[in-house]
Amino acid sequence: MSKIKEAFKNGKALIPFITGGDPDLETTKKLIIEMQNAGADLIEVGIPFSDPIAEGQVIQEADLRVLEAGCTTDKLMDALIEIKDQIHIPLVFMTYINVIYKYGKKKFMDRCNLCGISGIIVPDCPYEEKDELLPECREAGVELISMIAPTSQDRIKMIAREAEGFLYCVSSLGVRKEIKTDIQSILNTIRKYTDKPVAVGFGISTPQQAYDIAKIADGVIVGSAVIRIIDKYGKEATPYLVDYVKSMKEAISKA
Repeated sequence: MSKIKEAFKNGKALIPFITGGDPDLETTKKLIIEMQNAGADLIEVGIPFSDPIAEGQVIQEADLRVLEAGCTTDKLMDALIEIKDQIHIPLVFMTYINVIYKYGKKKFMDRCNLCGISGIIVPDCPYEEKDELLPECREAGVELISMIAPTSQDRIKMIAREAEGFLYCVSSLGVRKEIKTDIQSILNTIRKYTDKPVAVGFGISTPQQAYDIAKIADGVIVGSAVIRIIDKYGKEATPYLVDYVKSMKEAISKA
């Protein structure tokens, strides 16, 4: 059983997102450990990038802060290596194809392996072009996680059938306070073609929203709400983020 699959075996999974290096790498290390201890089942770590096209304004601004402070992919990976032995849940990189190409595909995947990364999400690498990364991913034992959006429609079948790790279901076209997409219909379609777990993200920020999504999905992804806490409290964000993660985990556990 893959480490990612194990994250879903004990009920609904809580998946917080954190921008690596925000507000600094020491805080990132601390927050990852503490979110794990607070109940996170899997953590997405965003590699800072200058043009994160799949992100809303909150995460875009975090990326710019981190890049201006001098964080690099290498520095982030080095930081994760330092805490690798303290992490028992899977970590997944959220990144972009440009980052991987610039780094070198094989080198990038090998380094993912070294720093305990179980999977990668690459929003600007569509399913039809996944072979650009798949050989290197498989050689390194890193699962390439696919995304399904409300616009995927006829592509859901082919994406779901070859899914690895879990499927990331995008709740809406952009980050919104209210989710109006018929998520249930999309999930029903996905589950016709795969038994891989499906996690829903984009626009989920409150315990009530997390509960509502957890009733129909296998996991709940929370990004912008986490970054807002870090932006507000900076290096002192740990207790506030721990309380938030606990509240979200408690909500989805009731679903």
